[in-house]
Amino acid sequence: MNKEEFILEIKKLGVDVTSEKLEKLDLFYEMLLEWNKKINLTAITDEKEIYLKHFFDSLTLCKVIDLDNELTLCDVGSGAGFPGIILKIFFPKLKITLIDSLNKRVNYLNTVISNLKLSNIVAIHVRMEDFSRLNEEKFDIITARAVSSLSVLSEISVRSLKINGSLIFMKANCDLELESIDNVMKSLYLGNLRVVKFVLPNENSNRTLVSMTKLKTTNNKFPRPIDKIKKNPL
Repeated sequence: MNKEEFILEIKKLGVDVTSEKLEKLDLFYEMLLEWNKKINLTAITDEKEIYLKHFFDSLTLCKVIDLDNELTLCDVGSGAGFPGIILKIFFPKLKITLIDSLNKRVNYLNTVISNLKLSNIVAIHVRMEDFSRLNEEKFDIITARAVSSLSVLSEISVRSLKINGSLIFMKANCDLELESIDNVMKSLYLGNLRVVKFVLPNENSNRTLVSMTKLKTTNNKFPRPIDKIKKNPL
């Protein structure tokens, strides 16, 4: 996907495109490649692949929720900044917290935030299960892209989600995980399951968005630390 195709496809998603947003995206792309030489951020370095598998893919979150509002959003295991940085560029009203367990990545993310002059966004070096204990019912949306299983993500995130807020996880094919999601939702007082399946343009690789709503407060116990769980590559 080249830049022109990217612009066309995100317009189909209903995402507003401006020259300022595209300039910030260009700078982010340059910083991603430069920092990737220092620390392991992404195995994808081809420009067309980055535009498709990172930039466009991050924006598909808007398939299940209107992001053009002053909502609080937490990106769990943000890594190279997907989807968090991309969402902030194209939906500037969002108030975003990026969570990552590796300090080097957090330093990179905060440098990106500073250089792009983004406001109401911060990157924090912490495990999500620890962050949730101290930040209960803080966010309207909690998302994660290609990080861990649906059950673990739900357990470590749900405390930080507001009542009636949405957990929205971005996966590839997760049919097996969905088979046991009912038990997870019941134990964590989650409801309104919505599963949206689609394919990326051009290459037709599978993607799945899994959305759940928090119905009431839960005092769940947390599972394994998230940084000991292998990420699921898209």
